[in-house]
Amino acid sequence: MTRHVVVWSWLTCATVLSLSAVCGAQHAEAKPTKEHELLRQFVGEWTAVAEATPAPGQPAIRAEGTESAKMIGGFWYVSQGEATMLGTPVTSMLSIGYDPAAKQYIGTFLCSADSTLWKYTGQMDEAGKKLTLEAEGPSVVDPATMAKYRETLELKSPDHKVFTSYIQGADGEWTKIVSVEYKRKS
Repeated sequence: MTRHVVVWSWLTCATVLSLSAVCGAQHAEAKPTKEHELLRQFVGEWTAVAEATPAPGQPAIRAEGTESAKMIGGFWYVSQGEATMLGTPVTSMLSIGYDPAAKQYIGTFLCSADSTLWKYTGQMDEAGKKLTLEAEGPSVVDPATMAKYRETLELKSPDHKVFTSYIQGADGEWTKIVSVEYKRKS
């Protein structure tokens, strides 16, 4: 083994050990808050039926799929969705956590249908059943421009949740563009 490989291996091991120690020390001090716990109600194995309106005046597109959602470390809700839309398989990933310092929910969304990494901030309603997230990204009406989005994830019952996405128009009004009904798998 060359000296370069030995040094590189040593540096890699040292980095992994350092990151593990830092993460472990932070984890020992950190405890999930009640806001983190509220995310747990959205966890599970779900079937999904989605309806999307690509642009005003166009017919809605329907898709069926599944979602598998879990908590990581008690801090992060992470879900993976699988569906087929217009004959094309689509995979999506959603992560949501709570930032106690900023007193808001934070998250990301990505999917195999485009290259945008959506970044969310938001709040849970007083009942703890409806999470409202806001983001900015390419407009579905004109991808060359940016638009504001408001998305909600609402638990209707322990076995039924609904995701809804709205886009803000130039007039300031919010228009629903996506709705997904989830039913818990038995």
